[in-house]
Amino acid sequence: MQSTKKTWDEGEIIAIKYLQKNWYDILDTNFKFRRFWEIDIISKINNIVVFLEVKFRNSLNYWIPEESITKKKLKRLKKTIEYYVIRNKLDFENIRFDIITILKEQKSYKLKHYKNLEI
Repeated sequence: MQSTKKTWDEGEIIAIKYLQKNWYDILDTNFKFRRFWEIDIISKINNIVVFLEVKFRNSLNYWIPEESITKKKLKRLKKTIEYYVIRNKLDFENIRFDIITILKEQKSYKLKHYKNLEI
């Protein structure tokens, strides 16, 4: 279990650095709602609050990062985002959902940022 957490942290750190480099403000990380429901990163750019799911893989031995985003996961993310928006009195018109996937290559990382996805 410990190594899984380290891998996950590595991906999140890469994503945060990427976002900051691209002028995003990081508002929160690992926001939890209920026991197992979580938003990896909450950021802000141009008055839009962006909720991000980060998927990181060391290799393609199992599947590409995009394949790990299931309908069940998206449903949980949607409920968690709704809770956060209501709790923080945000405008649903000024939010969006993004996914960042990161694949570790030999000497670098391949990062993809999918913006404004519907869930």
